[in-house]
Amino acid sequence: MSNAFDPGREAGHYIAPRGLYEQNKGKPFLGRFTCERRQLVAGEWTELTLVYEVGASGLADGAWLKLAFKFYSDWALFQTSDPRAANFVSAEYQAGPLVPGQSPATVQHLKVRFDQKGHERPFQKAVLIDIVDGYLNPGDRITIRLGDRRHGGAGTRVQSFVEKDFRFRMFIDPLGSSKFAEVPGDCLLDIVAGPPATLKVIAPRLVGLNESFDAIVRLDDAWGNTCQDMPLAGTLVLQGPEGQQETQAFELAGQGWAVARLPAHRLALPGEWKLAAEVPHPRLHLKGDAYVNASDLSDLRPLYADLHVHSDDTIGTNDTLYNLGYGRDVAGLDVLGYTANDFNITEARWNKAVELIHSLNEPGRFVCYPGTEWCGNSAAGGDRNIVFLGEGKPRFPFDEQGRLMRSFEWNEFTQGTIRPGTWPVDDLYAAYADDPECHLMIPHVGGRRCNLDWHHPQLERLVEVGSAWGQFHWVYAEALARGYRVGAVANSDEHQGRCGGGVPATAVFGSRGGLTGVLASRFDRQGVGQALRARRTFATTGERSFASLRLGAHWMGEVCEADGAASLSYRLLGEAGWENVRLYRGDQCIWERDMHQELGWCDTRVRIRVGGARIKDRYRGAYWDGHIEVLGTSLRAVDTHGFDHPEQTHWREDTTTLRFKTATHGDTDSIELTLGALRDARITVKAHIDGYVKVGSPLKRQPFVHAPEVQLSISGAELLAKGHVREELPGTELMLSIERITDQPLPREISGDIDLDGLGLEAGREHPLFITARQRDQSRVWTSALFVTVPR
Repeated sequence: MSNAFDPGREAGHYIAPRGLYEQNKGKPFLGRFTCERRQLVAGEWTELTLVYEVGASGLADGAWLKLAFKFYSDWALFQTSDPRAANFVSAEYQAGPLVPGQSPATVQHLKVRFDQKGHERPFQKAVLIDIVDGYLNPGDRITIRLGDRRHGGAGTRVQSFVEKDFRFRMFIDPLGSSKFAEVPGDCLLDIVAGPPATLKVIAPRLVGLNESFDAIVRLDDAWGNTCQDMPLAGTLVLQGPEGQQETQAFELAGQGWAVARLPAHRLALPGEWKLAAEVPHPRLHLKGDAYVNASDLSDLRPLYADLHVHSDDTIGTNDTLYNLGYGRDVAGLDVLGYTANDFNITEARWNKAVELIHSLNEPGRFVCYPGTEWCGNSAAGGDRNIVFLGEGKPRFPFDEQGRLMRSFEWNEFTQGTIRPGTWPVDDLYAAYADDPECHLMIPHVGGRRCNLDWHHPQLERLVEVGSAWGQFHWVYAEALARGYRVGAVANSDEHQGRCGGGVPATAVFGSRGGLTGVLASRFDRQGVGQALRARRTFATTGERSFASLRLGAHWMGEVCEADGAASLSYRLLGEAGWENVRLYRGDQCIWERDMHQELGWCDTRVRIRVGGARIKDRYRGAYWDGHIEVLGTSLRAVDTHGFDHPEQTHWREDTTTLRFKTATHGDTDSIELTLGALRDARITVKAHIDGYVKVGSPLKRQPFVHAPEVQLSISGAELLAKGHVREELPGTELMLSIERITDQPLPREISGDIDLDGLGLEAGREHPLFITARQRDQSRVWTSALFVTVPR
């Protein structure tokens, strides 16, 4: 039996446009949404046309539409104020055909705007289109041009990372009531890697003598995306410390990621080995290097972990298998921690992910843990990750008593009121405190930064000091200054499908994703878990660096008492050359080595460094737009370090002036200058500091209210005498400096001893001591602290 009405039989005599009823009944009620393209290249500039055809509902006067996409996308921000500028978005009305007796639509105008939070998570970014002064008929069309080029604009810059089935989703408010409905059928786009630009070699930085290890060679585009389907042949040359060489041929995979895994290398001689890969290419210089030190190791093996990896189960890019496979096969991770936003994950997806994680876990090759991100607001404790270190089914989303283990439950499929669960963080502690050995909790700084007013000493053994959100030396220093015994980790917090020290994108995830070094006695879940809970870790900004700190037989992370005339021993292994090493006691620097000064400052080399963040919270990025003026001498060469992607750049404006644009999220960037003669020079740096555009036109400045502009100037003679000048700015470790540098090669390895007696440590109390160090490319490491008591 049909419940449909039949006007021809039941309505009796009435007047209506001829055939319109049948025509509209044949249309989808909410309309159709189409796109002219199916594939785009990551980071390309283009114009994209999408068309919405009004459905049988029509659109009322005052109705509006939302063209929405997910918040993690770094697609360039759209603007509607200047048709001649880049990223201009437009919307145009096109009337559909009328049937006899039908009146035309009366709409007068479409008003277009862009709002970063114009809709609900995950589809938060939205182009908003208002129907002004009139209505639209079914069959009418609205054509949306992203990057409209008809007025001479450059188009729009596509998001910089690859994604299968990137979605534009259309929502309409047909009645003008601000109640939105999703138009069935998203616009799906495959965003693929661009042409090859760099060759990378991934290998552990430190291995035992004759210990087997694998090396990975991969081919990336200019934005750090791994290329696909490029079966190119190449060679890997291992160059030993005594000049010996071994050569191995390889071929990048012809299907899928352009990667080659070269297994089972063994280094018989101690010292530093260079791994040099080359792929012949008619147009590009495709060479990549890595360095591996072979040493007699104790029973502890350095492993590299990323414990904070999202997938599209919640708010990440691409599915869980893709992300775990990328971590193992492309990033070359030893350990991976899958992370689901606890309020967002459905129980079915969680169970499927856990099953997959258990199936991929392979002791001796790839250790994989399930985990959640407790998404409490900072006022309730702030973000904490829970890594489930044990075997079997994790205690989530319910415990054995049926209690909800989420912060709250809400996702795009949820209806009705938000229901709190383990909220605030006190409840989270109560949920897992009975079994700390199987539940590792890691406070971190992301969108809802951790609040260190709360701390659980048995569950919270580590703090995240770096991720794609930024670098957070301050949070680690603050935790130690509060007396918390915590170690250091860094992870990707990857939302863009490139875990394991991924490259930064251009929006809020604007820093290098980090890595955690784990010194483990066994390469399995139990052994890695024990090392993590013992705080036997170091953190890097994504590189395969190595860092250690010891006091005699005691490793970083341990609580110990110094014996007599004891010394701290540190060791650092890197690739770009170490330039600065600092020892901290909590939040105080108490010892430092400046390798530029030790190796000898050059009379013609200087650099400008910018760094830090505006604030500690979500939109922390400091966006620098500046110029450097050099008078009194010639500016002979320029080189940059820490500029992480193509939109962080510099250029010569004229004979004496250099312009630069970059962004820092707690990290630092440097611009190195080679001058004719420093003594005769005057160097002046001026810069605007802006914030991330959340509301309004991206063409308008968003000045950082506490330091909208900065200027620093010094003569060459003063710089020769002082060595550097530094301006500390309001904000979070926000700074600008002009510094002398060396022209000598910086060492890839540094080690040494620090006499405790010379540090002036108060006797009879515990001192949290850790090393942080920086390389020339502005990458960093942090060791976990040693908790040392100096005897009375």
